[in-house]
Amino acid sequence: MQLESTLNQLKAALPSGQLPSSYGVYFKNTLVALCHALEDHILQTSHESEALRPLALVTFQRGKWYLQEADRYFDLAQCCSHVAIAAMPESGFADHKTGQLGNVSLINLDSDDSLVEEWNLIILAPNYAAMVLCHELSDDDYHADSRPTTDVERKFYGLWTFDRPLVEKTAEILIQRLAPYNEPLANQLLQRHRQISSELSPVPADLSGVVSRIVNYLQSSQQQIVTVSRQTRELRELEGQALRLNRNLAANKLQAFLRMAQRIDERDKANPVASLQVSALAETLGQILDLPTLKLRRLRLAGLLFRIGLAEAPIEVFTQTSEQLDKVSLVFWRDRALLGAQLLSSMRELAGVSEIVSSHLEHWDGSGMPDGLKGEEIPLESRILGLVAYFQELTQARGDRPALSLGTALEKCQELSGARFEPALVESLGTVVRLAEIGLTKLPQKPSQLPTVWLDGSGETNESRSGVV
Repeated sequence: MQLESTLNQLKAALPSGQLPSSYGVYFKNTLVALCHALEDHILQTSHESEALRPLALVTFQRGKWYLQEADRYFDLAQCCSHVAIAAMPESGFADHKTGQLGNVSLINLDSDDSLVEEWNLIILAPNYAAMVLCHELSDDDYHADSRPTTDVERKFYGLWTFDRPLVEKTAEILIQRLAPYNEPLANQLLQRHRQISSELSPVPADLSGVVSRIVNYLQSSQQQIVTVSRQTRELRELEGQALRLNRNLAANKLQAFLRMAQRIDERDKANPVASLQVSALAETLGQILDLPTLKLRRLRLAGLLFRIGLAEAPIEVFTQTSEQLDKVSLVFWRDRALLGAQLLSSMRELAGVSEIVSSHLEHWDGSGMPDGLKGEEIPLESRILGLVAYFQELTQARGDRPALSLGTALEKCQELSGARFEPALVESLGTVVRLAEIGLTKLPQKPSQLPTVWLDGSGETNESRSGVV
């Protein structure tokens, strides 16, 4: 990523130099999904007063295929105070009806400007701010064996956020980058930017619907990636007999672990669906954070297997709170992550899952177990699993402690934000919980790909069919 990129300039402008937690590497169709979620909000709030209509700054990456978005932007322009679109001259916008609208400004980018490698959507309104900001990986950024061979495999450094100060700063940076092309337009955009910032609405927009759409879009885009990747593998790979035999053996061992995890849940009469719910909610947070397909699959499986270290635990572990346990039972409870990881490490194919389980009791401030890891030293999947497992446990009765409501359980997690849990993850969990509380969605009860062995005790698992966990 080039130094003058909008992402790098934003990072340099931040006091901490730390981009938000949504920053990462995204697949192309995921970015389409994110942009569409934000654009849908504009379209669905078009009935609001003209005073609330947003300013939209758009940078389309090199490629004529973006013309398919032109019709969409014709409708979006009807709902915005102004839309500025930066793209290559051959993008086709100039000849499209969208480019003829009075409140749409087109900027023709030079081919040697690094902006042609960016894909940005910045929305500034008096009652909310949002953006998707990204830059495609260069050939050197890909590993030699991972360069994209299909369009959906293209990857971008990127982030998405509703944080107004971040969005406002990014808008300033982008306007400055557009100024050499059309200084009067840049001045006009900057003036509108400042006008919006000085006339903020006292009633912020309800963005719960946007977040809900983001979750839905991410779920569908992840499934598209899985499907395309699977089809590509089927066309390219003809596995030998030895490889098939090895996978069958691995599948049988994985089935044994899954059966063990299911029996542990059955022993826990107060919380017999712990593994299913933890796996499902962890998967949802992973989708919101746009984890790559492989990491999402490992996280989903780690959620199903995270309690496997309690296979030989005394029954008191499931009937009492940790404060009530005797010394013997407390050892099992305290060391459950390490015990589980040791058990899973016997299967080489589960090395990634074992690492997630091993570190899910580490704390953000370094006070956790077993290694005292701190902050981002803890794998992201482990941070997600630890938070979700704690939250789910609170929503079920344990010993003399009654089950807590979703809101109260979230408050308990928020009290530990910055100490036990990563603040950004607690915020993401809060978004999902609030959507559930107001009835816009329901907390997931089982992961999207539930192994068949969990359902009826027979057949090959979905996870083992994939060949990679």
